[in-house]
Amino acid sequence: MKQQIKNVEDLRWLLGHTGGFRGGYVTDVQMSKRRLFDEGSAREVLADTMVTVVVRYRLRQMERVAKLTMMGVTDFSIFEQEGADCSSLGVIQAECTAGKLRFWFDPQGELYVVCDEAQVEEVAMPFRDELAHAQAAQWTFQSPVAHWPTVEWLLEGLDGAGLPCTWKKGKAANRRQPAVQWEGELIPALGANEADCGSVRVMLYGPLDGPGFGIVLHVTGTQSRAACRIFSCAADLLARHFSGQCLVGNTIIPGGEWMNWKSLEHQRGMGNERIEE
Repeated sequence: MKQQIKNVEDLRWLLGHTGGFRGGYVTDVQMSKRRLFDEGSAREVLADTMVTVVVRYRLRQMERVAKLTMMGVTDFSIFEQEGADCSSLGVIQAECTAGKLRFWFDPQGELYVVCDEAQVEEVAMPFRDELAHAQAAQWTFQSPVAHWPTVEWLLEGLDGAGLPCTWKKGKAANRRQPAVQWEGELIPALGANEADCGSVRVMLYGPLDGPGFGIVLHVTGTQSRAACRIFSCAADLLARHFSGQCLVGNTIIPGGEWMNWKSLEHQRGMGNERIEE
């Protein structure tokens, strides 16, 4: 989901859609400046300042990660002192006056931004305790496409990539959220014991805010090479065949840029995100 924020009506939509990020927390704050060369003065001049704030929050049984990108920033404040933490949010405040958007991310104004316009991108998934503990090997994909992938399509794609799998359907009793359409486990078809080779848990859900679907992959059990290869290949299949956005940790990545991002992260050792070839 991606939405432009330019006026009062857009701000009302943002606060209504997110519930003001009540009870959420800020995971990342970044500022970037763009400079252009001015031929008249033969100097570089400031062209634009951009601030990005990433917020993780829960709303209506959904875990959500929102990236709020604010362009044309003219005032920006972030203040922490003596171990204070301004990352926890109550309810953010926002207003639009004199053509400027103003965001207060906490009542004390320790995180405050004034800008010309903003853009919000968001990926949401049903909240599960088991997913909350699987961040190190979890990948989420959200697409506006109305036609969802099926288990059969996924199995066929993995088989064609030389990674045959068997499918173990999840128990209906575990489907606590009505958004979940199907879920289960991809188990490497290696003839080995299931506990030894690990598996990849898959959950497809939707629709969310309009047509579309989301899918979550995470490695369960043994973090074996076979399970991690299936994890990586399934993610690549989805990103190649459907438009949408990926979520790794707290980073939202356009689906079309997934392969390049993964390649760069692989060269850096992937940090805390364990996605192997």
